[in-house]
Amino acid sequence: MAEIHSLVPAAKEGDKSAFSQLYQEIYKDLYKFAFYCLKNETDAEDAVSEAVMDAWENLPKLREDGAFRAWMFKILSAKCKRKMKSYSQRRDETELSEVEIPVSDSREDSLELRRAMAQLSEEERLIVSLTVFGGYDSGEIAKMLNLNRNTVRSKHSRALAKLREALA
Repeated sequence: MAEIHSLVPAAKEGDKSAFSQLYQEIYKDLYKFAFYCLKNETDAEDAVSEAVMDAWENLPKLREDGAFRAWMFKILSAKCKRKMKSYSQRRDETELSEVEIPVSDSREDSLELRRAMAQLSEEERLIVSLTVFGGYDSGEIAKMLNLNRNTVRSKHSRALAKLREALA
């Protein structure tokens, strides 16, 4: 983590190599987050790419160097929310079970988890993904999603209960 803090100032000055290293540190978590939110491999890749491009263009605006990871997830969250909104307009989502992504050691466990996540609402997937892949607490998620902290906690709790039931 200390390395990330030293790379941010260089990246802010236009050092592409420093930005690339920052991206390498978090790209797996970004992709997993986007994939579990969007349930579509291509859309997840697109969302991450768009978020990275926006981050590169706006990096000089990042006020606190230590907030780089949270800032990236906030950008990605906005991209995912936009794509999820377009899903409800298009109604042509790809089934989660049709996409392969290794997220656990066992392929069966991975498929079972993806099916369980698919049963959650878009907002529940977003909250769980921000918690699991982003490492955010309810207060941080509440700010990102413009929700009350207690609302986030209750939605998170209900989503976890649904996951437990689906995985039982």
